[in-house]
Amino acid sequence: MEEKYLRTISEAKGSFLVLRQDEVMLSNGRKTKRDVILHPGAVAVLAVTPKEEIILVKQYRYPVGKVTYEIPAGKLEEGEEPLMTAKRELAEETGYRAKEWEKLTAFYAAPGYANEVIHLFWAENLQRTEARPDPDEIIDYEKISIKQAYEQVLAGEIDDAKTIMGILWLVNSSRYLDL
Repeated sequence: MEEKYLRTISEAKGSFLVLRQDEVMLSNGRKTKRDVILHPGAVAVLAVTPKEEIILVKQYRYPVGKVTYEIPAGKLEEGEEPLMTAKRELAEETGYRAKEWEKLTAFYAAPGYANEVIHLFWAENLQRTEARPDPDEIIDYEKISIKQAYEQVLAGEIDDAKTIMGILWLVNSSRYLDL
């Protein structure tokens, strides 16, 4: 079932993404093309307060043309370990720092066309500082109960995959509540 890379047909580079069309050989001997987005990887953070609330960031997402609610997240910088990225992104986007961290899992965001791996972290024992979003980001955040977040997932109001995955992990971990 493996596919063998033969050659790159075309390539376009963005600020941090590469879009490539490759020719590959299928295991049955047929040649075909694959469109691939190369991504440096990312992190996502389930920041949980003592009141069993999670912090969600609210921002306009140009590709989907609307405001989304998401757990804090961001891309890995070259040479940066995922935990360091998670700490940086939580502080930049929300102004919170956490004393306790745990890596929960890592997963592919869209393996049909991209190699992006998202490292999911849990963060607790939060302290408030000042948010410092990147200059090209307009972000707000809010704290909502895990129960409310779960209900918003079920209602389709939260539609970001990494956020859905994180919230479902919290609900199913029995670390915080029984629904």
